[in-house]
Amino acid sequence: MKQFISFVIKEAKHILRDKRTMLILFGMPIVMMLIFGFAVTTDVRNVRTVVVTSSMDYQTQQAIDRLAASEYFTIMTTVGTSMDAERLIRNQKADLAIVFGQDFASKRNGVQMIVDGADPNMAQQWTNYATQTILNLPFSASNMKMLYNPRMKSAYNFVPAIMGMLLMLVCAMMTSISIVREKEKGTMEVLLVSPVKPIMIIVAKVVPYLVLAFVILTTILLMGHYVLSVPLHGSIVWIYLVSTIYIVLALSLGLLISNIANSQLMALLLSAMVLLVPIVMLSGMIFPVESMPVILQWISAIVPPRYYIEAMRKLMIMGVGIREVMREVTILSGITILLLIISLAKFNTRLE
Repeated sequence: MKQFISFVIKEAKHILRDKRTMLILFGMPIVMMLIFGFAVTTDVRNVRTVVVTSSMDYQTQQAIDRLAASEYFTIMTTVGTSMDAERLIRNQKADLAIVFGQDFASKRNGVQMIVDGADPNMAQQWTNYATQTILNLPFSASNMKMLYNPRMKSAYNFVPAIMGMLLMLVCAMMTSISIVREKEKGTMEVLLVSPVKPIMIIVAKVVPYLVLAFVILTTILLMGHYVLSVPLHGSIVWIYLVSTIYIVLALSLGLLISNIANSQLMALLLSAMVLLVPIVMLSGMIFPVESMPVILQWISAIVPPRYYIEAMRKLMIMGVGIREVMREVTILSGITILLLIISLAKFNTRLE
């Protein structure tokens, strides 16, 4: 046991001495949380708006004042015709034009929206927000009840996704590179002929990354809750329990990559191809899986972060219990066991 602890301490010291590794491990979660929380966002803010009206009656002026007072819109100018407004949008000087008809004051429905549709999702949000603001409807009106995320903040979606991405990248990528580094330096031979069993060597190398993964998880949860105001409605115990299964899965995948790769560069490339692209594109992190073509939905079914992200959204945002995420937990546990069996079976006690 003392030898095992010595190996763990040795690996931990090696990680702590590497300033670049420490910067990646602790700097990346903070930077990504700030970027996805404040920069990469789908929240409606400061939409450049042009007002088109031929008569400024009392009802029209009230509607314009509500738009100007809203945090969602910035009134750029007022023009007389829709052609002028369309020209401003084409010249990238406005995002949305609101055309008030002559009968707006009497019928309250003489409004036309001209919108930059280059991003159709955002265009739909702009028109919905503008309609509700003009008609003076609360965003929690009876015809649109938003459960769990009434203000439609994008951080509610991104924080669980960042957790899934960072834990997978840090655990799998860093573990694979760490083991392959020993092969390149020739020190793996020394380790394998030591009195400690090979399986203990591997466990000792992944234990520090296991601890670091929990530190990163805690950092993300604290920043998400106190900086981005993302709720933690579910049980913290279940969040950490599901995360533990996912972390072990990521470490097993890193061990499998280290068995295949012969150099740190190859391990890095394999990690990027096997992990980064599927996580971003097929896990539901940014694009809904249900909206993908059927073949991509089938491919996404074998992407572990998809199930972890779904489970975290349910636990954190919806506040459900473990029973409601049992499907995701079962799939993650099955993949973890499978990866562990394959990784340990492929681990060779002799280096070629």
